[in-house]
Amino acid sequence: MTRNYELFPDDDNGDVLWQMHEDGDDLTELHDIEYSIAFSSQEQAERCALYLLHEEQKITLFADEEVEPAEWIVTIFVNMEPEYADVVDLEEWFTKIAEKFGGEYDGWGCMTYVYDVEDEEDD
Repeated sequence: MTRNYELFPDDDNGDVLWQMHEDGDDLTELHDIEYSIAFSSQEQAERCALYLLHEEQKITLFADEEVEPAEWIVTIFVNMEPEYADVVDLEEWFTKIAEKFGGEYDGWGCMTYVYDVEDEEDD
């Protein structure tokens, strides 16, 4: 299949969405997409988390101690159809929020669910 650059522009977001599509993921279905913001301090992360809760966002907050120095990560869970324009809009919004609270927007991802229907073979 030839890539439609209107649906899947030639950038990181378009590449990820195109790969999901190529892997058989149905992008017209709702997905739980995770957007992440990283902070160097717990206080900054907690202030951002509280702000996002007031914005009615579903979030988690945890300390990533596997990196030095430890980072605090706020993950925002958005149930949505992964359309390019919506992903970009949310990235821009979360980038502004990250900057407002002294953090850094750290990208998005989601689990893909691809189900293969195998033909039953007669024994």
